[in-house]
Amino acid sequence: MSHHKVRISVNGVPGEDEIEARQLLVHYLRDTRGLTGTHVGCDTSSCGACTVLLDGVTVKSCTVLSVAADGSEILTVEGLADGDEMSPVQEGFRACHGLQCGYCTPGMVMAATGLLLENPSPDDAEIRAGIEGNLCRCTGYQMIVDSVRWAAEHGGAGTVATGHAEQASS
Repeated sequence: MSHHKVRISVNGVPGEDEIEARQLLVHYLRDTRGLTGTHVGCDTSSCGACTVLLDGVTVKSCTVLSVAADGSEILTVEGLADGDEMSPVQEGFRACHGLQCGYCTPGMVMAATGLLLENPSPDDAEIRAGIEGNLCRCTGYQMIVDSVRWAAEHGGAGTVATGHAEQASS
């Protein structure tokens, strides 16, 4: 099998790893970097449980080869909190009960973070469009929409590392 060396920064922590050319980014994050917050759901890009930010863009990590992320900055759900302080999106999901079983939550939180980086003040229709590629089998989505709206009203995406610059929604 063909192996490649990649340099990928995850949550602001640089890494250089030798990987198989066919390895998906979701498996790189979980198996190589040990960050299991990014979930493997459907393996078909339908559920969104594996959503991360790749150079500030929301992607489903089961659709990206790790070699394609060489030289990139990845932000996962583990990188959102600042120590013990949750990001506004994470806090919104807690405050508004935007989760039930929690399996889809990391992907939903990352999709919402990406949405709020692009649009700090979305209306409910824009929130629904922003989380559209993420499936939840437990909720009726209304509490997730409420959670994202709460986050928009209380700091948006917060300050998240994207590349070498800090970006904050206002």
